[in-house]
Amino acid sequence: MTRLAEEFRTKYSVPGLSIAASYRGELVYEEAFGLADLEHSERLTPAHLFRVASVSKPITAVAIMDLVESGRLRLDDRVFGRGGVLATDYGHPPYGRYLEDITIQHLLTHTAGGWGNEQNDPASAYPRLDRTRFISQVLDTRPLDTAPGEHYAYSNFGFILLGRVIEVVTGTFYDEHVKQRVLRRCGITGMSIGGDTLAERQPREVRYYGQDGDPYHFPVARSDSAAGWIATARDLVMFVNHVDGLNTMQNILRADTIARMTKPSAANPNYALGWAVNSNNIWWHAGSLIGTRTIILRTSTGFCWAALVNTRQKDWRSELLGDALANLIWYMLRAGGWRP
Repeated sequence: MTRLAEEFRTKYSVPGLSIAASYRGELVYEEAFGLADLEHSERLTPAHLFRVASVSKPITAVAIMDLVESGRLRLDDRVFGRGGVLATDYGHPPYGRYLEDITIQHLLTHTAGGWGNEQNDPASAYPRLDRTRFISQVLDTRPLDTAPGEHYAYSNFGFILLGRVIEVVTGTFYDEHVKQRVLRRCGITGMSIGGDTLAERQPREVRYYGQDGDPYHFPVARSDSAAGWIATARDLVMFVNHVDGLNTMQNILRADTIARMTKPSAANPNYALGWAVNSNNIWWHAGSLIGTRTIILRTSTGFCWAALVNTRQKDWRSELLGDALANLIWYMLRAGGWRP
């Protein structure tokens, strides 16, 4: 398996690669390859933290579903306007067309009607604005394209809004609530929201290398609930093990809640509420930022894995590195067996 990992690193110019895998809730593989910091020749270990990018979205989705399960929130609750969870906290009413029709479920399924990241991702706009002014600016200047619920358009901004929903409902900062209600119940204590700059790099955090730009330019902390968490591969495996709907470990959500969370929307048969899904009952999510590619995956047969790298290719939209990272783990699974 070392050969497969090193061939992957060489082919895609990956400084560091971290992998963890479990089978029926038991950790069966954990290894790190390469360097955490090229400039200081710091060897990568399984204890190093990585930006997980959009793998943050399933974490936020679980936090939302926990609030739904406890009766503090409903998926059909509206987000904006009179009676909405965020009411008129952001932007300047009267709101534009469709805005007050958006529900929590629309945000979770990327069907809010706009704010997609394919072109001019609003999540990276106005990087010098704080989160409150940034959200208001987007609401005031980026009208929705269609009525909510009609079309799927992957939206980082939508998940940033979900973080604010969690804060309003709980009266607690997003990250603190997630640590208490999600991560600690999964046995995870070392995850946190990352910083934007190299100077804000946390202890044990890798250094990021952008083949397609400056990895210390994107507003990571402002994007907390969409793309802000840093974690080890083992942390992510532990998280998935506690929401996988299987009976091998204690899930932190009820079975009916998990089933609801992983049911695809009518707009996209391969995306549910914060999770990518398919007809083989595989759930996963990938993450991508300048300097970062990540993936988590759960199979119906009990396997779960996470893989993290600290770079991203120039042609990242072609998914070459992302697909190769996923395929690498499948190859390693077949080569190593990974059963207790």
